[in-house]
Amino acid sequence: MIGFLKMHGLGNDFVVLDARTGSLPLDAELIRRIGDRHRGIGFDQLVLLEASATADIKVRFYNPDGGEAGACGNASRCIAGLLAEETGGDRLTLETRAGLLPAERHADGSVTVQMTTPKLAWDDIPLSRPADTSHLELGIEGLPPAVCVSMGNPHAVFFTDDVDRIEALGPRLVHHPLFPHGANIGFASMLAPDRMRLRVFERGAGLTLACGSGACAAMVAAHHRGLAKARATLILDGGELELSWPGEGPVAMTGPWAKSFTGNFDPTTIGR
Repeated sequence: MIGFLKMHGLGNDFVVLDARTGSLPLDAELIRRIGDRHRGIGFDQLVLLEASATADIKVRFYNPDGGEAGACGNASRCIAGLLAEETGGDRLTLETRAGLLPAERHADGSVTVQMTTPKLAWDDIPLSRPADTSHLELGIEGLPPAVCVSMGNPHAVFFTDDVDRIEALGPRLVHHPLFPHGANIGFASMLAPDRMRLRVFERGAGLTLACGSGACAAMVAAHHRGLAKARATLILDGGELELSWPGEGPVAMTGPWAKSFTGNFDPTTIGR
């Protein structure tokens, strides 16, 4: 049997497996079975914890399709909160594929994670060909040009008055030919210079209640377009996140985290 912890950040839910003291028999096929919401446990991302030689903990993220993701903002915040609770310390660092992420727990229990420095070059996203990442046309009628941002994983943000249109267009856009590795698709609407509505369709997971790296990408995109300044509240389906980005360096994301339940599963039978 393998023990797990279920967590969520604004409804963006995670299965957390702890491999800090020993390896686990984890592969893409098992990840898919664990992620089955009817026969398994279900999650937006599976999070694997490992020992780190350079940080307080090493964190790896996997999508329900079994593929490994470079970053997950809400999961990073959850793990930072969990580790702060375990150790009693309020400042710590996560090692991820996107780099080292400093985090801080606040008196109200919320956590700020300094996410990676965003990249805007076409080959950093990456796109399939050179293009203007600040105004990327995808050739779909009525769809405004996207701002493309890498937050350790690829994002395309569309500013529109109808964020609910993502329900129809998200599955089509996430695997657009311009995104050779797929992209997380965000539909954002500016309510004020410091307030934004956002919905995100994630590659490998679909429409989620919240996407932390997507919120960071939307903040960068809004600042890049001159729609927002250094701070903004982002309203996602699952709740609100506070974002800060002065135009350079890492994006700071602050929000709540929660533990849902613990359990055990048999890797030979789960999801079958």
